[in-house]
Amino acid sequence: MKRTDTSVDEFLRSFEEPRASDLAELDALIHAELFGCERVLWEGVFWGGTEQRIIGYGTLLQPRPRGKQVEWMLIGLAAQKQHLSVYVNAVESGEYLVRNRAATLGNVKVGASALTFKKLEGLDLDAFRSLLRRALELSHKPA
Repeated sequence: MKRTDTSVDEFLRSFEEPRASDLAELDALIHAELFGCERVLWEGVFWGGTEQRIIGYGTLLQPRPRGKQVEWMLIGLAAQKQHLSVYVNAVESGEYLVRNRAATLGNVKVGASALTFKKLEGLDLDAFRSLLRRALELSHKPA
């Protein structure tokens, strides 16, 4: 995947309701919590080989198992066929932050660094805001 010049706002307008509203609300919430961080659309082949378009917020250098570090997004927001995904690429105490806080996030599924849900109402927004703030703090700590 790579960052593109595609307008995030234009991308968000390409969705139909009710998904458009959920994405717009999540985008506004993430953008507000990560105020001052870059907001850009990433496009291309994602893990697992699928074509994706992900709104990325903030940047970090992510270590790769076999090779040099790569630039990546701190937070990513994507619309899948059946659900919404938020990728949180922050690590605390050797584990992805999403896993550490899984029990607090509401009616969501949690993977290694991702949380997924069908509707925004399933996500505990206060816990999600706290997660975003912590991810931002962790991204600014020296390694």
